[in-house]
Amino acid sequence: MPRSVNSVASRVRRKKILKLTKGNFLARANVWTVAKNTYEKGLTYAYRDRKTKKRNFRALWIQRINAAARQHGMNYSDFMGRLAKNNVGLNRKVLADLAMNNPQAFEAIINSVK
Repeated sequence: MPRSVNSVASRVRRKKILKLTKGNFLARANVWTVAKNTYEKGLTYAYRDRKTKKRNFRALWIQRINAAARQHGMNYSDFMGRLAKNNVGLNRKVLADLAMNNPQAFEAIINSVK
């Protein structure tokens, strides 16, 4: 008896992956095996970079806070230490936003911990 293969389901599965790789270059968008590898690698990068993004943003916030604190004669380490000592409950994201968009408020925080 001949082997029966569900070609309809196979085609649907392949078309789904090819649709997801539509914007890629040359064979990465058209050739099934290359497109499948590209798609799987992309999922791996997406998982990894969701964690990397958090790291990068924290580093950016620290740089912004450091730059703003130095304009007022204090470095990042001293500033964060004094915030902790005075129980100021602002996180780095909020502090960086204040430093960039509301310098007067950031200056008020600096003066409160000096």
